[in-house]
Amino acid sequence: MPLRAALLLAVASGLRVPQQAPLLNRRQCLTGVLSAASLPLLGAPFAAKAAEEEVEIYFGCGCFWHVQHEFVEAERTILGRSDMELTAYTGYAGGNAGSDKGKVCYHNALQVADYGKLGHAEAVGMTIPVSKFGLIAEEYCKLFSKDGNRPDQLGDRGLEYRNVVGIPGGLKSPLAKELVAASVAQGDKLDFAAGKGDDADRRALVWIYDSKEFPFYLGEVYHQFHDGFAFGEDYPKSYNGLAAKKVKSGQLRDAGCPNGMMGIGIAGL
Repeated sequence: MPLRAALLLAVASGLRVPQQAPLLNRRQCLTGVLSAASLPLLGAPFAAKAAEEEVEIYFGCGCFWHVQHEFVEAERTILGRSDMELTAYTGYAGGNAGSDKGKVCYHNALQVADYGKLGHAEAVGMTIPVSKFGLIAEEYCKLFSKDGNRPDQLGDRGLEYRNVVGIPGGLKSPLAKELVAASVAQGDKLDFAAGKGDDADRRALVWIYDSKEFPFYLGEVYHQFHDGFAFGEDYPKSYNGLAAKKVKSGQLRDAGCPNGMMGIGIAGL
């Protein structure tokens, strides 16, 4: 059942969402002060720099190729990250079955750990500072039209392409309020509901998952930094080449899945 009204009330009033556990402060930082006595070589008090907490999240709305590109750009512009600092990767999330012997794979002729059969949707996972979640969430909301349609709404449809957001704690997280506030700031185009796994694809409805209960599964290397799904949506070679750079550096690994629908590549190519 859509929960936007309840969440909006919480955003406006500062009250908790009904039947929600007390909210926890997720902006805890590590702080410390070391005295001259404990560090005699410094000769003066030294304050350890506070490190902001980061959070692992995921977003999905249709084909993950275009979504990844948009979040890579958001990491660059909002977070100021360089190529090797980027964390936005394609993958799968939201299914009750979890993985099959540790694997979640794209459709393949061998039918190994097919993400659709496991109930998952295509998604993009990333790690960001907690304080930047609202801005990143606004980028997600910008992907939808004024009517709440995602870019491929009339093409790719079904369980695998439903709208999903994964945050630690799901609706019980303070980030849920920020997500709704981001939606309102971008035209109030979306409704939200608690994801229970294997959820249906509904226009303008986003399922919010507890990312600890419904974790993100990294996708295959050949799906990373891919050109978009729309005609003419070809990204620069510098973007496409990030996959090879990430593999070489050890930041990306092979998932051990068959390569593509026909076993030899995407769409058998």
